[in-house]
Amino acid sequence: MGFHSDQHPIPSTQDSSVTVLLTGVGARGQVGEAVADAFAQLGAPLVLVDRTAEHVAERAAALVAAGHQAQGYACDLTNAEQVAGLAESVRARHGDRLDAVVHMAGGFAMSGPVADSSLDVWHRQFSINLTTAYLTARAFLPFVRAARGALVFFASPAALPGARTAEMSAYAAAKSGVVALMRAIAAEERPHGVRANAIAPAAIRTTSNIQSMGADARFVEREQVASLVTFLCSERASAISGTVVPLS
Repeated sequence: MGFHSDQHPIPSTQDSSVTVLLTGVGARGQVGEAVADAFAQLGAPLVLVDRTAEHVAERAAALVAAGHQAQGYACDLTNAEQVAGLAESVRARHGDRLDAVVHMAGGFAMSGPVADSSLDVWHRQFSINLTTAYLTARAFLPFVRAARGALVFFASPAALPGARTAEMSAYAAAKSGVVALMRAIAAEERPHGVRANAIAPAAIRTTSNIQSMGADARFVEREQVASLVTFLCSERASAISGTVVPLS
């Protein structure tokens, strides 16, 4: 089913049949803030998920204060039991259908040359990037099936052919796994009317990236990311599935 994009907005924010779940909404100035704002402007009630209770509460409160519908949930998405509990909470409060799930939770760390790398970094990168994507998809696919909706994952240029991966093997391998997971879901869920895609943005202009890279570095704008994500979840993208879209 899905919802309409920016040129054809949802007719009413009271249409509770159209609901979007966003993970990794993050702190102020991060990409999750812009994506949540974009969906809210389209009139979609939002289910916001972040590991940090303070962050998700702040995002939800800001959206509600602006006249939108949003509910925040704190959850460690690397923990299968917590994710299962989250799914039950969402079902109890919002029903058993989601028109879109956008998985933004994750993180980046250099792992150094493979010969000198840390196993802890390897496990951590897979946990926060790939395991979170898997557990979120596994828990909420039944909700998305009910709406014949869409999933969007965040990959990385490091997961694309020809990318620089030296000294970041853990991150690149984890994000490559996200792409493989997305493609498996796209193939498996096609009979159920569910679409799955991924975006692969270069460095995004977030508060943390500006602090680490400087304001003059080349960035993808947060609003560009949000525009692509809302498009991929819209009816205008109903023929697109199993695709990785780069942003640079």
